[in-house]
Amino acid sequence: MKSFILIAAGPLRRPRLLSPSARYVCYSCQYLRVSRIEQRQFSQTAPFSADSFAFKNYTLPRNFKPKEVNLPAKMASPPPPDPARKQVAYIALGSNLGDRIGWIEKACAELDARGIKVKRTSSLWETEPMYVLDQDRFVNGACEVETTLEPLALLDALQDIENSLGRKKIIDKGPRNIDLDILLYDNIKFDHGRLTIPHIGIPEREFVLKPLAELIPDKPIDPNRPWTLTRDYLDALPPSTTPITTMTPLSAHHPPITALNQARKTHVMGILNMTPDSFSDGGQNTFLEETTLMSNIKSFLDAGATMIDVGGQSTAPNTPEVSVEEELNRVIPAIKLIRSHFSDRPVLISVDTYRASVAEAAVAAGADIVNDVSGGSMDPEMLPTVARLGTTICLMHMRGTPATMNSLAEYPDSEGGLIGGIAKELVERVAAAEAAGIRRWRIVLDPGLGFAKVGWQNVDVLRHLDELRFWPGLQGLPWLVGSSRKSFIGRVTGVPTPKERIWGTAATVAAAVQGGADVVRVHDVKEMAQVVAMADAIWRY
Repeated sequence: MKSFILIAAGPLRRPRLLSPSARYVCYSCQYLRVSRIEQRQFSQTAPFSADSFAFKNYTLPRNFKPKEVNLPAKMASPPPPDPARKQVAYIALGSNLGDRIGWIEKACAELDARGIKVKRTSSLWETEPMYVLDQDRFVNGACEVETTLEPLALLDALQDIENSLGRKKIIDKGPRNIDLDILLYDNIKFDHGRLTIPHIGIPEREFVLKPLAELIPDKPIDPNRPWTLTRDYLDALPPSTTPITTMTPLSAHHPPITALNQARKTHVMGILNMTPDSFSDGGQNTFLEETTLMSNIKSFLDAGATMIDVGGQSTAPNTPEVSVEEELNRVIPAIKLIRSHFSDRPVLISVDTYRASVAEAAVAAGADIVNDVSGGSMDPEMLPTVARLGTTICLMHMRGTPATMNSLAEYPDSEGGLIGGIAKELVERVAAAEAAGIRRWRIVLDPGLGFAKVGWQNVDVLRHLDELRFWPGLQGLPWLVGSSRKSFIGRVTGVPTPKERIWGTAATVAAAVQGGADVVRVHDVKEMAQVVAMADAIWRY
């Protein structure tokens, strides 16, 4: 009897025979989509499992030959697509002229309008030009689409979209306002004078592989090499001389957040509560004359705020819910005031609401961002509304409602513990936003300090913010952290009055910057802007 060792180097790798004298067979050969290997040689015990990595003593038959385990050098491509069935394709998105993100968003809207349904998008990545180096930096991404068009018809549609958006090709691989390429189409290989699928440039292009790996990290690209996955091609590339970063647009008139750029500056978001019952500043701005309110807003901007978050509904525990009309009456005049009187200042406006109708009215009044403490879960119309508006949304982690959240703060270790639970639930909210049509590059996340988290749990979140940032499915997205004056600070410092928790808040803001926050939401703008300036000098360089 001869024995061999069959090894899978990792998920979906080609198995290799290493030793004719060994007597062990690897359980984890996940490449058993080619199941005839198992059926032909190991049908007695079926020793393979994709769920574990273990070895089992196993002796092969005397007449076994190593070549019978080796995979065929070339595998047949799947049959051509059925024109009556919707196919899944992956399309590369690129631009390096003008409003680069704007061109890409227009192209995605055109895809949807033509029945080529954009199901998911990657982040947008800013990348150095390749091949023709004397041109501006690109913004690149990818999208997953569903279509009934066959490959050449899909190519025709993409080229027509490019033409309709004014693309003029002067230099091959040169500057362009919009570039749309078919990367993959279902699982087929397609060779034609006009089109090759999979796209021949995928293996060498980081600006293609980065966004594609966000969408399909574990999908084989080439049907003839099904053991090599998208992330394998990405891992095989040499390190970039200039690290690339994701881009999250906030408005057409402000630079995007570059969440993976180590030298980025942290945004200071000033809290403008137009409520009589917020936990620390209720009534401070509610009944003011317009001139006094303008003075308060100006003091925020002069102190260093780059964003103002306008809220008209308190989310403090046990606070009664106000009507939609009342919330609108509180926030819309304030937003219009900021937009009309401070048009010369580079300020971003967010609206703090979980109601779709309030969000839509606020955006019409001049808000740039929707800040939803429920992550889009309390109003079923919120995510579709934001998708239609095309604005950026901040999805916060929360369980239940403001009235019930503190009773839902259990995070069992069996379910990943605190950090794992937050991450898993935020991944689900991101998926819900994408399913509603919100582009991934339009999403900001918030770990939700004080929401379904009590006491020292909030400290643990700050300790592990960097872990959340790089959690699978959340990488590359920017983060907003709102710790200002919250009760856990009072518990740690022994300061019972929220307005007096400035020093404790300062420590949490510095911790947030160190952990990778892109936005800190604060009441005491003057003091916290100084903390952010110092923290950026230490950790953002």
